[in-house]
Amino acid sequence: MVFSGVEVHPIEYRKKEKSSKFLSGLKIKRDKINAESQSLERHSDLIDTVRAQMQISEAMDVCIRQRLIQFAGRNTCGQIDVPQISLGLLNGIVKSDFLYEKSYMQWKSRQANILEELLCFSADIMTSEHLIIRSSLAKIRNAKEWDIVMAPTECDEVLSTIRQISSKLSSVPGQFGIRGETFYWTAGYHLNIRLYEKLLFGVFDVLDEGLLIAEVDEILTLIKLTWSTLGITQKIHNALYGWVLFQQFVRTDEAMLLEYAILEVQKVLSAEDNDGNEGLYISSLVCSRLCNGIEIKLSLLQAIFFSMSVWCDSKLQDYHLHFSQKPSDFKGVMTLASEVGLLISTECGDIKLIKLDALNETAARKLEKYVERSIEAAYGRAADTIDLDSKTKRMHPLALLANELKLIAEREFTVFYPVLRHWCPGAGMISVMLLHQLYGKRLKPFLRGVSSLSENVRSVLPAADMLDYDLTRLYTSACEESRLHYPLDQDLDHYQIGEVSRSIILDWVIAQHVHILEWTGRAFDHEDWEPLSFQQRQAVSIVEVLRIIEETVDQFFGLNLPMDITHLQALLSVIFHSLDAYVLKVVNQLVEKNHLFPSAPSLTRYEETVIPVIKKKLVECTLLDDKVNDKLTELTTSKLCVKLNTLQFIQKQLEVLEDGIRNSWNLVRSPVNRRKIEEESLETLERAPLTFSESVDELFAATFNCIRDSTTDAISKICDFTGARVVFWDLRDSFLFRLYRGNVDGARLDSILPHIDAVLDHICGLIDETLRDLVVLSICRASLEGFVWVLLDGGPSRAFSDSDIIMMEDDLNMLKDFFVAEGEGLPRSLVQQESKIAEEILSLFSLQTETVIQMLMTASEHILTRLDSVQHGRMYLDNAYTLIRILCHKRDREASKFLKRQYQLPTSSEYDDTPSNESTSGSPFISDLLKRSTSFHWSGKGRSSFRSIKKKLQVATSEMRHAAW
Repeated sequence: MVFSGVEVHPIEYRKKEKSSKFLSGLKIKRDKINAESQSLERHSDLIDTVRAQMQISEAMDVCIRQRLIQFAGRNTCGQIDVPQISLGLLNGIVKSDFLYEKSYMQWKSRQANILEELLCFSADIMTSEHLIIRSSLAKIRNAKEWDIVMAPTECDEVLSTIRQISSKLSSVPGQFGIRGETFYWTAGYHLNIRLYEKLLFGVFDVLDEGLLIAEVDEILTLIKLTWSTLGITQKIHNALYGWVLFQQFVRTDEAMLLEYAILEVQKVLSAEDNDGNEGLYISSLVCSRLCNGIEIKLSLLQAIFFSMSVWCDSKLQDYHLHFSQKPSDFKGVMTLASEVGLLISTECGDIKLIKLDALNETAARKLEKYVERSIEAAYGRAADTIDLDSKTKRMHPLALLANELKLIAEREFTVFYPVLRHWCPGAGMISVMLLHQLYGKRLKPFLRGVSSLSENVRSVLPAADMLDYDLTRLYTSACEESRLHYPLDQDLDHYQIGEVSRSIILDWVIAQHVHILEWTGRAFDHEDWEPLSFQQRQAVSIVEVLRIIEETVDQFFGLNLPMDITHLQALLSVIFHSLDAYVLKVVNQLVEKNHLFPSAPSLTRYEETVIPVIKKKLVECTLLDDKVNDKLTELTTSKLCVKLNTLQFIQKQLEVLEDGIRNSWNLVRSPVNRRKIEEESLETLERAPLTFSESVDELFAATFNCIRDSTTDAISKICDFTGARVVFWDLRDSFLFRLYRGNVDGARLDSILPHIDAVLDHICGLIDETLRDLVVLSICRASLEGFVWVLLDGGPSRAFSDSDIIMMEDDLNMLKDFFVAEGEGLPRSLVQQESKIAEEILSLFSLQTETVIQMLMTASEHILTRLDSVQHGRMYLDNAYTLIRILCHKRDREASKFLKRQYQLPTSSEYDDTPSNESTSGSPFISDLLKRSTSFHWSGKGRSSFRSIKKKLQVATSEMRHAAW
């Protein structure tokens, strides 16, 4: 640098110069002087940076600079070389310039080594000269002789002798005619390169070797001043700088340095040799390398590229090991390998570098070998650790191995394959097939021993199937991207998990079916039909049943095994039978609705004259069976509401359950789905996930619609029973036995409605909001039926005059308005429809007695066809039984006379319609009910019909008085 004109004064010299410049006179010159001073100071600062980076002490630095300045002042030759610098420093530096003797001895020995390296091994030096140099260098190395015994003049003579030989060699012309070329460019290139490398290593931060210093560009500019002395050209600089950056990357693992190294290599490869001389010069710089125990000779650039390629080759042999932690480095290493070339052994045993090229079969095969060896090494590491891991994680080794191989495959395709496919399109398929084969060898013996769904089977089969599934998907993706279409069935021999697991899954589902049915029975038997809470109004048992069903569904899909529609059908069958059994148990707790209705009292006729002394006969009622009575006792309104809420809860949960199963089934890996993966491209699969077949949709619809239908039917039955229970059982005394009893005016409906309202209020507080209208409608319907019951089966205490009918019509309207509730209750149209029978029966009471009698005569003609169809809730307005009851309850002399004459009915005054608790032993109804009076003129057809059914009507009417309609 000194001989290139750069000021390298020591620190104290710079201070003096700065002071003198500060005191210089004219202001016009001051700016120019300051600019020059700043430039010089910057050069000195950079040299100080170089000194610090090379870890040279300040004292040594001051000494060297002073001697260099002195030497430069005495130098008269045009071009400087390294021997001249070493001789000049030996001539000017003495032992006293060092603080420590050891430092001096090291420095002096270093200079002697440099001179020996450059002079003694030159082919142009004669033997005598060689002996002189060695003798002289021995004196320099001898501390006692050089620094104590020999006089300064003697030392100068020794150095002068070496200088003469050095000058003789330096005068030898260069071999290649490059500008500035000297003898020492080629004669001492090995030392020159090492010296230049040492300078280049100074660009790295001493505190963080993975970073370049901020002044790197300026330092490189300074270092460029050494090119003419050390024989460095631009291409050699780029190669050596790239080599230095690469070595520092290897040492620090800093990815940025690898990128910089690649850039320098690319500069070398893209540089043009205009006159060809530089290429010949670089080729003459021969280096040797050992490869497989054989020494090979390479040019400087070849040696650098060879060394880089050897390192890349060692890492790429197992790239899963070396680049899994820093996958970004893999791309850089592959790029570097593609630039410098891959190591290839020829058939003759020669080692050479070949460029990466997708069309080059040799290079592609080399990369395939990298893939195979790296996958095998990764598999080997995973297989070596699974036995120990299986003990700590308590999982079967094959399950752990499958999971590990899945991670290896994912890493291969996300990190390495996107890089490798540019040079080796088949890398992805090779890795998948190899992993698939390696795992398959260990899995097959296990599959042969599978007979049940044991714990080991549950862990191994899903893991193995998932690995097979993922490898198939990755293989298909690789084929699609590389546009290769190999026959997949030949390359990937699937593990047959579906065939092995098919029967054991069905066995498991069957076992779960039995378990759930048992659990459902126990939960139902312990149910007390109390709501869970005010917010959760359903029973505890249904929550438990649905929980066990959901757990079974989760376990079913948690098997993570290939399944087909047979397995889905088995699962849905379990769900259907479990819920259907529960709903059936709920319905079976009901009793026949006719047990709720009071027995029909004996038919009587109205009589105004009452003889007080006559003893009244009691209207007898039928006692219920003990089992029926116990059931009715348990079926309270509150519990009926909880049952309805429970059934409604099933309805709500069915949709959730169905959606969950559908979504889970959509993710099931079946043989059909795997074939789709193999037949379709990966992009199509990602855009359109697997869908249900028509048969699967029909299976879902058949199962869940059937459950919904049975649940809906059960809700309807319980609602109907609830209404009848409220009116005909709970409100029997306050409604049926009170309304219009004795006389209409004293027992109107307005006194009964508060009781109905209280019941409705209680029920609405218990029932689910979605069921409220259904329950209210059932109570409305039952209330209207109860109203009709009072009109027709109210017993001896009910007798209605024409004036009573008007009040009764008002009461019916009041009852309808009560359930409409000013628009907040049931729809008026619905209530109106339900009240039609009651209205029409009231209209019969409004008819003249003669008209009703004539209607009875007409109805008798059809009674043979209606005897079996008469039942409660199906009241025929033109029915003989209805018309007889109308006549019985009419407060009318002509009706009473007709009933007495034709049917010999007793008067109502002979009966007390207060029900007794004793069972009836027989019917008090007279046997000749159908005897008619000659005072009535029946038609011929009517008389014939009436006589023909006389006995049957007697039996039928007897049963009607003691049974519900």
